[in-house]
Amino acid sequence: MSDTTDRLGRLAILLVGLVVVAVAAFALFVDYPADLAELLGVLLVILVLVVAFGVLGRIARSVFPGYNVAEVTVEGPITRDGGSPSFPPSGPTQPGADAVVDRIEAADADDAVEGLLLHLNTPGGEIVPSDDIRLAAEAFDGPVLAYTTDVCASGGYWIASACDELWAREASIVGSIGVRGSRVTGRELLEKVGLSYEQFTAGEYKEAGVALDDIDEDEREYLQGIIDGFYDVFVETVAEGREMDPAFVRETEAKVYLGRDAVANGLADELGTREDVLDRLERDLGPVTVRELKPRAGLLTRFRGGAASVAYALGAGVASAFLPDDGAEGGRFRF
Repeated sequence: MSDTTDRLGRLAILLVGLVVVAVAAFALFVDYPADLAELLGVLLVILVLVVAFGVLGRIARSVFPGYNVAEVTVEGPITRDGGSPSFPPSGPTQPGADAVVDRIEAADADDAVEGLLLHLNTPGGEIVPSDDIRLAAEAFDGPVLAYTTDVCASGGYWIASACDELWAREASIVGSIGVRGSRVTGRELLEKVGLSYEQFTAGEYKEAGVALDDIDEDEREYLQGIIDGFYDVFVETVAEGREMDPAFVRETEAKVYLGRDAVANGLADELGTREDVLDRLERDLGPVTVRELKPRAGLLTRFRGGAASVAYALGAGVASAFLPDDGAEGGRFRF
């Protein structure tokens, strides 16, 4: 069904439905109960028309959806519940992995959606939330094409491994198939301020890697083993999803590649823009019309992002009171 036909169909449903509802509402609230005030009847007619317009609009969109591909974006660091990708906050709060999964599942449940377009612009993030998105993409019933603009690395590439194809731009950053963990040690700082740290635990490795004490070799080996285990899973997942030799995946040593090099070594499939990816989808689906499904951050996430912005602005304002007015560097604080 063409886009023009869909628009005409939706318009016809709205017009016919509104006429029928208007006639029925006029008969019920104005003409039939002659003893009621005409003004009240007119107001009721208007109210019914407003409600009917919303209901009929939903019906029209379900009968003539006007799209057959859903686009879902994964942008910024991947976390469970989302959050500002930087500090000081430099952009809108990003939705979390759960919200992204909800959008993919909603697209899969929509009978009008035949294909999924996944925009990956992320340096990665938390392991399990990344895997939740990967599993949702893998479970989608239909072709799943991913494309990246700036960066598709680490957890982003983990997600891409579940897609039928990954497209990149020539200057995109792709890869970083690796896992990292880190710790800081504050023992010497505690000693300088006259503090000591004692732990009371049950289980030898209960506080392995705690930042307030030095790490011993047994703990180091134990924690490195966890990282190695995650890495093994990452390699196996990429190798299976991309149909690559696991040995080659390991040989990348978590390096990142420009888009053209990623295509050359098989980490990506094609170079191209979003429009090129849509042309590729049309080979499978025919004419393509895309509906962007933008996950909405929850109230708590939006509040947290707003609070961070306010806190930073307040701190900057207080600090400015102690900075010299002549632009000298003396006394200037920088992040």
